[in-house]
Amino acid sequence: MGNQLDRITHLNYSELPTGDPSGIEKDELRVGVAYFFSDEEEDLDERGQPDKFGVKAPPGCTPCPESPSRHHHHLLHQLVLNETQFSAFRGQECIFSKVSGGPQGADLSVYAVTALPALCEPGDLLELLWLQPAPEPPAPAPHWAVYVGGGQIIHLHQGEIRQDSLYEAGAANVGRVVNSWYRYRPLVAELVVQNACGHLGLKSEEICWTNSESFAAWCRFGKREFKAGGEVPAGTQPPQQQYYLKVHLGENKVHTARFHSLEDLIREKRRIDASGRLRVLQELADLVDDKE
Repeated sequence: MGNQLDRITHLNYSELPTGDPSGIEKDELRVGVAYFFSDEEEDLDERGQPDKFGVKAPPGCTPCPESPSRHHHHLLHQLVLNETQFSAFRGQECIFSKVSGGPQGADLSVYAVTALPALCEPGDLLELLWLQPAPEPPAPAPHWAVYVGGGQIIHLHQGEIRQDSLYEAGAANVGRVVNSWYRYRPLVAELVVQNACGHLGLKSEEICWTNSESFAAWCRFGKREFKAGGEVPAGTQPPQQQYYLKVHLGENKVHTARFHSLEDLIREKRRIDASGRLRVLQELADLVDDKE
């Protein structure tokens, strides 16, 4: 008998985590910079090009050619923000986690928008943020979009589903890939892109999503709960079908709010994100202290 080659198999992690995500938010400012150099020019050049990943852009989607800078080495500045952290549950099942630390902790690093195409593949979910000096008014809520390749995104913006350049969309200055925050099973990348492209051009009266996050998440996961009115009327669900948003305040304090729909939960989460971290955390910490 000749030598027998070992077969290398890749496990398919199809199980959805259902436990409470671990990790405690720290109050002190955490800002770090990491530098990533890569000699794998071919790999970086392929990211963001649908055809090379088996994702064909449907009619109406027009990914632009990659920027020539993508063929050079990349210096990616990684920034970690001191921001509000959340987890969300439906009954006992964890459906969303934006909590750092622990074995299932989310990666909360952000990058300059110009660096994102090197980190993205078609079908990825992006969260775009605006960083402002502390004295300035609070920035808008984070903006979500579907990356479709070639530096292009499809997103719900100002009452319209549109395709824009990632570099110009909303003038956001940093962003990150957030595929893993929702714990639902994702669709294949080609279907995610098709979902996004299939709704291009819809206006307010034709749109059944109330914000950019719900639209982008629906494209990736295909769940009707992300649509406005996609669930049974409020007050008729048993407790195991209701939603719970946990806001992690630090020092082992967590504020929990209950909602009858995922749409309402997302709306409140985005309100907190847009209201300014310090004021919201103080407001919720006071509520916790009053209950004690």
